[in-house]
Amino acid sequence: MTRTPGFLIDGHLDLAMNGLDGRDLTLPLGILRANDPVTGQTATVSFPEMREAGTRVCLGTLFAMPRTAESPQGYVDAEGARRQALAQLDQYRRWEAQGQITLLAGAQAVSAHLQQEDADVPLGVVLLMEGADPVRDADDLSFWVEAGVRIIGPAWGATRYAGGTGAPGPLTDAGKALVTAMRDLNLTVDASHLDDAAFWDVVEIGPRLIASHSNARARMARQDGQPASNRHLSDEMARAVAATGGVVGLVYLSSFIQPDWKPTDARAPLQKLADHARHYAELIGWDRVVLGTDMDGGFGQQKCPAGIDRYADVPRLLDLLPKAARAGVAGENWARWLETYL
Repeated sequence: MTRTPGFLIDGHLDLAMNGLDGRDLTLPLGILRANDPVTGQTATVSFPEMREAGTRVCLGTLFAMPRTAESPQGYVDAEGARRQALAQLDQYRRWEAQGQITLLAGAQAVSAHLQQEDADVPLGVVLLMEGADPVRDADDLSFWVEAGVRIIGPAWGATRYAGGTGAPGPLTDAGKALVTAMRDLNLTVDASHLDDAAFWDVVEIGPRLIASHSNARARMARQDGQPASNRHLSDEMARAVAATGGVVGLVYLSSFIQPDWKPTDARAPLQKLADHARHYAELIGWDRVVLGTDMDGGFGQQKCPAGIDRYADVPRLLDLLPKAARAGVAGENWARWLETYL
């Protein structure tokens, strides 16, 4: 198989969310920053910027934001969540019609896309639903499969389906039905954001697993002796993901890299993210370690690790990894998974 050498695949980017927030991702980053409608978060991601980094494919999210004090316009029910996800799906389709991206809904499409050698090939986007509240019920999965969704994370915070980040709890009865239906349709569960109890319920049901953007809990031990957040993967969870053939994506967020990090602190050293990568490699092998940067996923340059000032800086992490592992972490490991399981 012929591929452009040195390509990247990013397992988690909230592209449509940013587009609907008013960010024109078709612009060069400098122009986007000069006209950025999102305040307090210096943008790092645009399509030209991703091209400069060598990114050929990413997992682009359908992410519905629930109503919180910080997000008063968020959804309060399944229909509200569905409207948000459909608006984001429409954004991806509009970008595709403009020639900015190509939506990839299967393994053969990913392979064909990666074999193209033209430097102007649009970004390939695999749809990933982050938080399953837009899915009405298990019978509604067929709608989203037809739309191109092949990977769903049941949780963000708590959803109708599962306990999640900062909201402990198992799969609900509806969650068990959803995950069972996903298994039967050969869809993949994204374990990122699942609470431990919900995660192990998923494992018992037995679908395919990935963790699109989750750093290592063992590297996040708090100085005050309190347990690390359930947002991060325990060693046992990482091994369970790998046991299904899955991969684990590294997140470029300082508070997910360095324990007790606060926005008033200096940005986390990039070496500490490399330490997360090495930790995972010791558990599950370098061939299961991938990128899931989550950049501009509710944070900007200010919270990225030191030395990552824009998306084109993403490959700097690779220089801190063993030479033999770099191409795999950059993109080959994701490519192998997508070409086998998507």
